[in-house]
Amino acid sequence: MSTKSGSEEIFIGSIDQGTTSTRFIIYDKDAKPIGSHQIEFTQHYPEAGWVEHDPMEILESVRTCMAKAMDKATAEGHNVDKGLKAIGLTNQRETSLIWSKSTGLPLYNAIVWMDVRTSSICRRLEKDLPGGRTHLVETCGLPISTYFSALKILWLLESVDAVNEAVKNGDALFGTIDTWLIWNLTGGIGGEDRNNNKIHGLHVTDCSNASRTMLMNLKTLNWDQPTLDALGIPSEILPKIVSNSEIIGEIANGWPTAGVPIAGCLGDQHAAMLGQACRKGEAKSTYGTGAFILLNTGSEPVSSQHGLLSTIAFKLGPSAPAHYALEGSIAIAGAAVQWLRDGLGIIKTAAEIEMLAQSVENTGGVYFVPAFNGLFAPWWRDDARGVCIGMTRFTNRAHIARAVLESMCFQVKDVLQSMHKDYNSSAEDGSNDDFLLRVDGGATVNNLLMQIQADLLGSSVVRPADIETTALGAAYAAGLATGVWTEEEIFEAGHKDEMLTKFSPKIDDEQRNKKFDSWCKAVSRTFDLADLSL
Repeated sequence: MSTKSGSEEIFIGSIDQGTTSTRFIIYDKDAKPIGSHQIEFTQHYPEAGWVEHDPMEILESVRTCMAKAMDKATAEGHNVDKGLKAIGLTNQRETSLIWSKSTGLPLYNAIVWMDVRTSSICRRLEKDLPGGRTHLVETCGLPISTYFSALKILWLLESVDAVNEAVKNGDALFGTIDTWLIWNLTGGIGGEDRNNNKIHGLHVTDCSNASRTMLMNLKTLNWDQPTLDALGIPSEILPKIVSNSEIIGEIANGWPTAGVPIAGCLGDQHAAMLGQACRKGEAKSTYGTGAFILLNTGSEPVSSQHGLLSTIAFKLGPSAPAHYALEGSIAIAGAAVQWLRDGLGIIKTAAEIEMLAQSVENTGGVYFVPAFNGLFAPWWRDDARGVCIGMTRFTNRAHIARAVLESMCFQVKDVLQSMHKDYNSSAEDGSNDDFLLRVDGGATVNNLLMQIQADLLGSSVVRPADIETTALGAAYAAGLATGVWTEEEIFEAGHKDEMLTKFSPKIDDEQRNKKFDSWCKAVSRTFDLADLSL
């Protein structure tokens, strides 16, 4: 990639705030990382099925990562203080919080996207709204589910007195994590800009994060007032919606990158799609805590008839056209590996699973379905719970480890089958023979996982040289808004063959189909288990 700025050192920063960790990465003008730092933060589980984050801890993790990444890049001889042109931001989606406009403090912990405490509210809405579970799909592309932010807002309004009081007094601000970070980065309750002028935080979100709330109209990209009225959510607490690539505001004094503009903002999966340079008809799968598969459907939203979500892909500028996507969201992917490590002690590090699983040729007939908090796409069963079936005295920890890896790949196959049904032009000849799945995320360093994925799909899987495409996508958006890169350069860079590792299927259709039939049988065993006695 190139820039129009001659030999001047140019850098773009990227805040990547995920479900379990925060990173700050600094990229040079060739989109190569030259400094980074990452911090894991605390996961809070106050009750079964509840997952929370401390917003203040997340805020501090961003500050620390920025400072340490800047120090590392400077130590390598880069003049980052002078050359940092813009910062992009990407974040875990749907995770929601409400804070006080006057104190700047959260009124409750952030409720994480995988939290299922809102199940009873979902059932109530399904009963009360004329269209039931799909009442809002035509407007926002999403079914009523514990997954999305609107349900978390309703729980906070109904269950937390401080939130209810703040809303009544006009002191409440709602946001997903991007909004919380931008508000604080741009001044919060009262900061100063680089000229020491008094400023206040900007209350904004981007259209990709807004599309995951159930409250944004997918076509107008504005908050949908009839939806707000139906759910009883006041518009006054909601942020302004902006595009994914534009100068939002400058970072306030007191932060390591003061004075640098925030110029890009995308939800993590949308950022990964941009980082993978997915054009119309191309799909990517990000393997992290969960797994998220998005297929770029172009300039018009495609309605799913097979359990997928219609959502924004990205909108690369205030006047740019919106690109849309079909999405399949999987709640538990890499988190199952963490469970093997932290919950069962079968492995000591996540990296150990590849060698352990490779020590056996197959799972020995074991099938594991990680429905810890229910199943997302394409099943949408919040009454599902995890099962491990097919065990015998022959079964050992290696079989279970391999079954966990296979579970990630089977879930991706479930979603892709639905995608091909909803969008049958994903391969130009109408078949899947030439279909390439672009993959990214930390788990994709596992070559066995990638080979299993190709085997179960019956089509190729391609992995980029830089698997952390989420952070890269946010950097691309910021660089595009500030003239560091052009859109053409970004999409050309993502399709260079020398940057890709390709995995091709090695098993035949008969074996593949038998394994998939067994997987479907295992999935059926997870249903109606939420009320099992303790």
